[in-house]
Amino acid sequence: MKLDRIDLKILEQLQTNSKITNLDLSKKIGLSPAPTLERVKKLEQTGVITSYHAKVDPDALGLKVNTYVQVNLAWQKDQALEQFIGKIKEIPEITECYIITGDADFIMKIVCKDIATYEQLLFKRLSQIEEIERIKTLMTLSKVKKSKVLPFDYEQDEVNG
Repeated sequence: MKLDRIDLKILEQLQTNSKITNLDLSKKIGLSPAPTLERVKKLEQTGVITSYHAKVDPDALGLKVNTYVQVNLAWQKDQALEQFIGKIKEIPEITECYIITGDADFIMKIVCKDIATYEQLLFKRLSQIEEIERIKTLMTLSKVKKSKVLPFDYEQDEVNG
Protein backbone atom coordinates (compact mmCIF):
# COMPACT_ATOMS: atom_id res chain seq x y z
CA MET A 1 0.00 0.00 0.00
CA LYS A 2 1.25 3.46 -0.85
CA LEU A 3 0.93 6.00 1.92
CA ASP A 4 0.50 9.62 0.92
CA ARG A 5 0.98 12.78 2.97
CA ILE A 6 -2.57 12.62 4.37
CA ASP A 7 -2.14 8.98 5.47
CA LEU A 8 1.08 9.93 7.20
CA LYS A 9 -0.60 12.85 8.98
CA ILE A 10 -3.35 10.47 10.15
CA LEU A 11 -0.73 8.07 11.51
CA GLU A 12 1.10 10.86 13.32
CA GLN A 13 -2.11 12.13 14.93
CA LEU A 14 -3.38 8.68 15.96
CA GLN A 15 -0.04 7.78 17.55
CA THR A 16 -0.23 10.96 19.59
CA ASN A 17 -3.88 10.48 20.58
CA SER A 18 -5.75 7.37 19.47
CA LYS A 19 -8.92 8.62 21.18
CA ILE A 20 -9.19 11.64 18.89
CA THR A 21 -12.63 11.91 17.31
CA ASN A 22 -12.95 11.50 13.57
CA LEU A 23 -14.19 15.10 13.37
CA ASP A 24 -11.13 16.46 15.22
CA LEU A 25 -8.82 14.23 13.19
CA SER A 26 -10.35 15.47 9.94
CA LYS A 27 -9.80 19.09 11.03
CA LYS A 28 -6.15 18.44 11.94
CA ILE A 29 -5.34 16.78 8.62
CA GLY A 30 -7.43 19.13 6.45
CA LEU A 31 -9.90 16.60 5.07
CA SER A 32 -13.66 16.19 5.57
CA PRO A 33 -14.84 13.53 8.08
CA ALA A 34 -16.13 10.86 5.62
CA PRO A 35 -12.88 10.47 3.62
CA THR A 36 -10.88 10.68 6.85
CA LEU A 37 -12.81 7.74 8.28
CA GLU A 38 -12.36 5.79 5.01
CA ARG A 39 -8.61 6.35 5.16
CA VAL A 40 -8.38 5.25 8.80
CA LYS A 41 -10.35 2.08 7.99
CA LYS A 42 -8.06 1.37 5.02
CA LEU A 43 -4.98 1.82 7.25
CA GLU A 44 -6.51 -0.67 9.71
CA GLN A 45 -7.53 -3.19 7.02
CA THR A 46 -4.11 -3.18 5.38
CA GLY A 47 -2.34 -3.72 8.71
CA VAL A 48 -0.57 -0.36 8.87
CA ILE A 49 -2.56 0.34 12.06
CA THR A 50 -2.52 -2.90 14.02
CA SER A 51 -4.48 -1.97 17.17
CA TYR A 52 -5.44 0.68 19.69
CA HIS A 53 -4.45 0.46 23.35
CA ALA A 54 -5.10 2.13 26.64
CA LYS A 55 -1.82 3.50 27.99
CA VAL A 56 -1.90 2.61 31.68
CA ASP A 57 0.39 4.35 34.16
CA PRO A 58 2.36 1.60 35.94
CA ASP A 59 2.74 3.81 39.03
CA ALA A 60 -1.05 4.01 39.35
CA LEU A 61 -1.06 0.21 39.64
CA GLY A 62 1.80 0.19 42.14
CA LEU A 63 4.30 -1.17 39.59
CA LYS A 64 7.35 0.84 40.60
CA VAL A 65 10.29 -1.27 39.39
CA ASN A 66 11.39 -1.58 35.76
CA THR A 67 14.37 -3.69 34.87
CA TYR A 68 15.99 -4.77 31.67
CA VAL A 69 17.50 -8.21 31.86
CA GLN A 70 20.13 -9.49 29.48
CA VAL A 71 20.09 -13.24 29.01
CA ASN A 72 22.63 -15.61 27.50
CA LEU A 73 21.27 -19.01 26.54
CA ALA A 74 22.92 -22.34 27.16
CA TRP A 75 22.88 -23.20 23.46
CA GLN A 76 24.32 -26.65 24.07
CA LYS A 77 21.01 -27.72 25.63
CA ASP A 78 18.60 -29.48 23.28
CA GLN A 79 15.83 -27.16 22.02
CA ALA A 80 17.24 -24.30 24.14
CA LEU A 81 15.67 -21.50 22.11
CA GLU A 82 12.18 -23.00 21.88
CA GLN A 83 12.17 -24.08 25.55
CA PHE A 84 13.34 -20.66 26.75
CA ILE A 85 10.76 -18.78 24.68
CA GLY A 86 7.97 -21.04 25.88
CA LYS A 87 8.93 -20.53 29.53
CA ILE A 88 9.27 -16.75 29.42
CA LYS A 89 5.93 -16.36 27.66
CA GLU A 90 4.38 -17.75 30.86
CA ILE A 91 5.84 -14.98 33.05
CA PRO A 92 3.51 -11.95 32.98
CA GLU A 93 6.10 -9.60 34.52
CA ILE A 94 8.16 -9.98 31.32
CA THR A 95 6.40 -7.40 29.17
CA GLU A 96 8.87 -7.40 26.26
CA CYS A 97 11.57 -9.74 25.01
CA TYR A 98 13.88 -9.34 22.03
CA ILE A 99 16.62 -11.42 20.42
CA ILE A 100 19.61 -9.09 20.23
CA THR A 101 23.20 -8.90 19.03
CA GLY A 102 26.20 -8.14 21.20
CA ASP A 103 27.17 -9.55 24.59
CA ALA A 104 23.78 -11.20 25.25
CA ASP A 105 21.28 -13.24 23.27
CA PHE A 106 18.09 -11.61 24.61
CA ILE A 107 16.96 -8.50 26.39
CA MET A 108 13.75 -8.55 28.40
CA LYS A 109 11.79 -5.74 30.00
CA ILE A 110 10.41 -6.73 33.39
CA VAL A 111 7.86 -4.72 35.36
CA CYS A 112 7.31 -5.46 39.08
CA LYS A 113 5.73 -3.77 42.07
CA ASP A 114 8.97 -3.54 44.09
CA ILE A 115 12.53 -4.82 44.48
CA ALA A 116 11.42 -7.75 46.66
CA THR A 117 9.04 -8.91 43.93
CA TYR A 118 11.80 -8.64 41.33
CA GLU A 119 14.16 -10.56 43.62
CA GLN A 120 11.60 -13.38 43.95
CA LEU A 121 11.11 -13.45 40.19
CA LEU A 122 14.86 -13.52 39.60
CA PHE A 123 15.70 -16.26 42.10
CA LYS A 124 12.55 -18.40 42.04
CA ARG A 125 11.61 -18.21 38.35
CA LEU A 126 14.29 -16.86 36.00
CA SER A 127 17.29 -18.56 37.59
CA GLN A 128 15.35 -21.85 37.51
CA ILE A 129 15.09 -21.81 33.71
CA GLU A 130 17.78 -24.31 32.81
CA GLU A 131 18.20 -22.93 29.29
CA ILE A 132 19.60 -19.70 30.77
CA GLU A 133 23.36 -19.66 31.12
CA ARG A 134 23.80 -16.08 32.39
CA ILE A 135 21.54 -13.24 33.57
CA LYS A 136 22.50 -9.59 33.90
CA THR A 137 20.06 -7.08 35.41
CA LEU A 138 19.95 -3.43 34.41
CA MET A 139 17.79 -1.47 36.86
CA THR A 140 16.10 1.70 35.62
CA LEU A 141 16.32 4.74 37.89
CA SER A 142 14.09 7.26 36.12
CA LYS A 143 12.46 7.84 32.75
CA VAL A 144 14.15 10.43 30.58
CA LYS A 145 12.18 9.89 27.35
CA LYS A 146 9.52 7.55 26.05
CA SER A 147 7.92 8.51 22.76
CA LYS A 148 4.71 7.00 21.43
CA VAL A 149 5.29 8.39 17.94
CA LEU A 150 7.53 6.42 15.59
CA PRO A 151 10.52 8.44 14.29
CA PHE A 152 9.35 9.05 10.75
CA ASP A 153 9.19 12.10 8.47
CA TYR A 154 5.41 12.57 8.38
CA GLU A 155 5.73 15.45 5.91
CA GLN A 156 6.82 13.20 3.02
CA ASP A 157 4.74 13.26 -0.12
CA GLU A 158 4.47 9.49 -0.46
CA VAL A 159 5.91 6.27 0.92
CA ASN A 160 5.53 2.64 -0.14
CA GLY A 161 4.05 0.68 2.76
